[in-house]
This record gives sequence, C-alpha cells and structure tokens, in this order.
Amino acid sequence: MSFPSLSDEQERGLVIVLDLMESAKSKAAAMKEKQSKKRKRAKHREREIQSSDTYMKKIYDIDKIHDHELQTSTMSKVPKSSSFLDKMRARLSGGHFRMINEKLYTCTGDEALNYFQEDPALFDVYHAGYKEQMAHWPQQPINIIMNWLRDHGPSLTVADFGCGDARLAKSVKNKVFSFDLVSNDPLVIACDMSKTPLDSSSVDVAVFCLSLMGTNYQSYLQEAYRVLKPCGMLLIAEVKSRFDPNTGGADPDKFSRAVCNIGFTSILKDFANKMFIILHFKKKEKVEPKRKEIEWPELKPCLYKRR
Repeated sequence: MSFPSLSDEQERGLVIVLDLMESAKSKAAAMKEKQSKKRKRAKHREREIQSSDTYMKKIYDIDKIHDHELQTSTMSKVPKSSSFLDKMRARLSGGHFRMINEKLYTCTGDEALNYFQEDPALFDVYHAGYKEQMAHWPQQPINIIMNWLRDHGPSLTVADFGCGDARLAKSVKNKVFSFDLVSNDPLVIACDMSKTPLDSSSVDVAVFCLSLMGTNYQSYLQEAYRVLKPCGMLLIAEVKSRFDPNTGGADPDKFSRAVCNIGFTSILKDFANKMFIILHFKKKEKVEPKRKEIEWPELKPCLYKRR
C-alpha cells in the first residue's frame, strides 16, 4: 500500500502535530506523577498528625498522672525524680529566660519598660530564671551589699536600682526606695531607671546589683548621681566577665574614669570573687564644671548558655 506524497508544508504541519501529542503525553505523565507525590505527602501528613495526636495524648496522660501524684502525696514526701513533663516545662522556662535576658541587655531602659508593660507576666518568667541562675553562684553579691549597709548603720537612705523582688529593702533596716521595670510588690516602684521619681540630692546610697543591663546604662548612673546627696555612695556589683577585656568585656579602668567624670571619686575596686566585681564610688562634695563628652565603654551582655 502506498501513501500519497506530502508537500513540505504538510510535513511541517504533521511534525508540529506529533510534537504537540508528545508534549501532551509528557505533561500528562508529569501531572500523574505530581498527583501521586501529592497523595503520598497527604498520607505522610496524616501519619504525622496521628503520631502527634498520640504524643500529645501521652503528654496529657503524663500530666494527669503527675497531677494525681501531687494530689495524693503528703506534704512530707519529696519526689525522687522529676517527671518528663517537669523537665520539658523547665526547659521551656529556661528558654524564655534566656530570650528575655538577651532582650534586656540589648535594648534601652525605655524599650525594656514598654516590653514588660505589654506583657507583665514576662517579668515573673525572667526573675524565676534569674533566681535559678543565681542558685549556682557560691556567693551572692546582694549579701555583700547588705553587710555594707548594716556596717554603716540604718540611718542611710538607699535607692536600689533594678531591685527585682525588693530583697534588699526586706533585709535591712534602712529606708530603701526600690525601683524596677515592673512592680509585683508594694515596696517596688515601676519606672525607667533613668527617670526615677526621687528628688535631687535625696538619698545617701545608690545600689546597682547586677542591674546595669540596658544599652543606655550610663543614663542610670547619671540618674544615681542626680539623686545622691553630696558625699553619697554609689555601690555597683556586676558580672565579672563584663569587665574582662580579654574576653570582650569593658576595661574596668576606662569604666571607672567615665563614672568619675560624672562627678564621683573611686573608692573601691574588688575583683576577688570569681563571679562578680564590686565597685564603690563617692559623689564629690562640690559640683565641678562639666567637662567634654564622657566616653563610656560598651558593657558586654551577660548571655547565659543553654544547660
């Protein structure tokens, strides 16, 4: 059987038709494969959801068992080991603390105040984590400051900048004005520490115990200068690594010079403790003319590693 010959134009048309048919065939195969993969992914997601539901049910069951144990146990009994759920809660709490801690070291005091005003509960999360970290320190700097105040008598009026739970005010006989970003205690005044409600030259001692946290920390020290009486004392306790130039910390001598340029005299530098340093400054009796702009060293953030 012979086929009629085709003209060049007909041949080109036939080639185009065949190409279109081949292309349609390839697209159909690709679509089929795509649908197959889509069905496989859907089945995989379904298995994941089922697995997640099973896992969450286990968590729920563990939680119920844990609550039952708490209800049935006597007050004298102490669990021998933490449950899996307790460990997960602790890990979550630790993560929240590290996040908030980093935020406080890398923002201004005004930004930190707004941060906690939006969600005051974060303040409790932060201080719970802070107490957990402090539990690992062999000595607490707040105790050294308490002892200093006891040695110098209850007549001194104190401003505690970054007071936390107002432990200092609750532990000494002195009149203590306690300032922090959130007030969960009648003794605490919530404010930006660079703008306290105290009158100028109204207190004898200003305390910063691990609280020079904002990027504008120098404004807190300038506020301390404002509220201190002439010859008043500035007591600073800070994490030692923040003042170690070998690990990226500030030069302690440069920091002291900057504080002195506000109008203080350096009285004490104590680097004996391996965890923190103690610095004492005394406000000069006479106000000196303002010098050129003070060069403040950047203080290294104290960021806690995941345990």
